[in-house]
Amino acid sequence: MPNDGTDLRFFIAITEAGSLAEAARRMDVTPSAVSQHLRQLEKRLGLHLVHRSTRRFKLTDEGELFYAGALGVLAQMDHLIDDLRARSGEVAGKLDVCGPLGFGRRYLAAAVAEFHALHPKLLVSLNLTDIMPASNAQRFDLTVHIGHLSDSSLVAYPIAPNARYLCAAPQYLARCPPLLKPDDLASHDCLVLRENQEDVTLWRLRKNRTEVSVRVPPVLCSNDGDVVKQWALMGKGIMLRSEWDVADHLRAGRLARVLADWQLPDADVVALAGQRDNMSARVRLFLSFLQERFQPAPPWRPPAAPA
Repeated sequence: MPNDGTDLRFFIAITEAGSLAEAARRMDVTPSAVSQHLRQLEKRLGLHLVHRSTRRFKLTDEGELFYAGALGVLAQMDHLIDDLRARSGEVAGKLDVCGPLGFGRRYLAAAVAEFHALHPKLLVSLNLTDIMPASNAQRFDLTVHIGHLSDSSLVAYPIAPNARYLCAAPQYLARCPPLLKPDDLASHDCLVLRENQEDVTLWRLRKNRTEVSVRVPPVLCSNDGDVVKQWALMGKGIMLRSEWDVADHLRAGRLARVLADWQLPDADVVALAGQRDNMSARVRLFLSFLQERFQPAPPWRPPAAPA
């Protein structure tokens, strides 16, 4: 049997890599070294953990159980070490954070750097992606998520409010028919961001108790939010974007809101993590740090003037 966490971490690494070749690349070792380590582990356990070939990598039933158990054991070990360090006031260990690409570049990267400056003994890993479903967030200590949350076993902790707006460049609005009601969108050029396998051409708007859904014609679409924003700034049409991404352009007059008296579903910023009682000290600290950093008002929404 493995007598420390080395074998457990190794098996978690190759499982999450999805192949021995990818695991070798991430570990910066040869594929033969990874294969040899796996054979030695299986021999010590007396179990066959992985179905593998040149094109196939799949855990056996025993491998699935070993993987789940390894995650639990290492989490308990990490929590114990964190608690012992917290007693002495030390914050150390590894913190794995995930977040969306655009928001991560603009806001999350700076927050991680500032947090690390406060706790320099931490080893922080920041993974940015726009294609990871919320159900995979449990691979990380904490995942920043924006918008609609699919089914997840994790808890969503509020970080910051974030509205969504319809906007376009003044030069587009100057040459096109006026927009007086949501149905008018169907006759305008619309720019669409395709993400998360959602029905992105169906825009839902609400005013008081009236709700309207409009199927918009996408003249241009992309899976990159920055691309869609650049098209809007160039005057190519109307887009639906998060407040955090367009607030500065709206204040500068480079973009203008469309149908501003209608509301779209909010896309608040949340942090996905386990129950607070089961969090390690470093995750609890980072969560609190994020919440304080974006309060009382996030940087894209200036605080209200005193009454």
